[in-house]
Amino acid sequence: MIKRFHMLYVGQIDLDNVGLQGTPANDRIYSNERLSEVFFTARDVAQLMDELGYYAFWIAEHHFQREGYECLPNLVQLGLWLATQTKRLKFGCGFNVLPMWHPIRLAEDYAMADIVTDGRVIMGVGRGYHTREVETFGAPLSDGDANREYFEEGLQLLLKCFNEERFRHKGKYFECPPMVDYRGYKVQDITMVPRPKHLPVEIYMPIASSKTIDMLAKYGLKAMVTLNGEKILDDVIKAYRDACAKYGRKKQLGEDMIWGAGFYIAGSQEEAIRRVEPAHDERYKWFAPFGFVRYADEHGRTWGTPGAPARIPSLRDGVQQKAWFCGTPGQIIDGIKSIEAKYPGLEDFMLHWAEGLSPAEFKDQLRLFAREVMPAFTERRLAAE
Repeated sequence: MIKRFHMLYVGQIDLDNVGLQGTPANDRIYSNERLSEVFFTARDVAQLMDELGYYAFWIAEHHFQREGYECLPNLVQLGLWLATQTKRLKFGCGFNVLPMWHPIRLAEDYAMADIVTDGRVIMGVGRGYHTREVETFGAPLSDGDANREYFEEGLQLLLKCFNEERFRHKGKYFECPPMVDYRGYKVQDITMVPRPKHLPVEIYMPIASSKTIDMLAKYGLKAMVTLNGEKILDDVIKAYRDACAKYGRKKQLGEDMIWGAGFYIAGSQEEAIRRVEPAHDERYKWFAPFGFVRYADEHGRTWGTPGAPARIPSLRDGVQQKAWFCGTPGQIIDGIKSIEAKYPGLEDFMLHWAEGLSPAEFKDQLRLFAREVMPAFTERRLAAE
């Protein structure tokens, strides 16, 4: 039963000339003033979400994006500031790209945020997908196996920081602490100071592959899956449940997962599609080359694999796949409930902000969703309690 509503903002500026026939993604170059507007957009949207009763506002870490699509470089720092501008809304790190951090530095930053906000920043980690970012920071990405290995060791060290009062780590990439002389003795172990207030730390990770699913289950991480077609979503949710069981963590289908989808509310489905289609298409102009088309064809083949479609998806494809819900409030409610009904452990739903949609228009959509859609789930939950 869905109980909490989240939203994902990847950090785009208010883009102009959007859509398939609009400005090519690689041709977008903006001034520092324009690129800096994302922080105040985030503040304004967070304050609105706080007033409307949303649960968490998720933000994405990225670097060097003069194109204006993903312009937030430090999620813990931003979440800490946004917590001072709001009353109860939580702020999710979706995601700290762990290979670009020293794990101890990230753990310390998070611990401080957890303490001073009293648990309003949610930890999330990912492996990264922009070579321009990850490899500039000196970590591997083009070599997928090396990236996965580097990420996993960083995760192990991060978890030691959170969970062990004293620890020592010696691996392929990190040795903490080094065996050095200190105040008359050899350093054998260290303690992260401070550690988080809320333990164990709730950590989310996006699901990108079967190997990712096994890693989440192995280390007890929670999962996020967004903008996936219905069949791929079903495969992922079942695979996560089964992987957790393999490691002795029995879960219901959908438990400890956030499911996200695109949306637009209007007087009819056709009107909604017409109004959000340019923003949807702008998203895929940027993201499709990175492999962010997670749909399956009628034979169950993933888009981009032999025999399946390899094109940029249309919004109508997304609606058919149930990765996007467009239409009247009733149609949105029915669409969400059609997925919810299959997964008894699913409690968290996340709205995706289509990257080409202006902040003003998206805030109107958040108001509509809170007024017309959320009560169909929150009032039911209150009645059940």
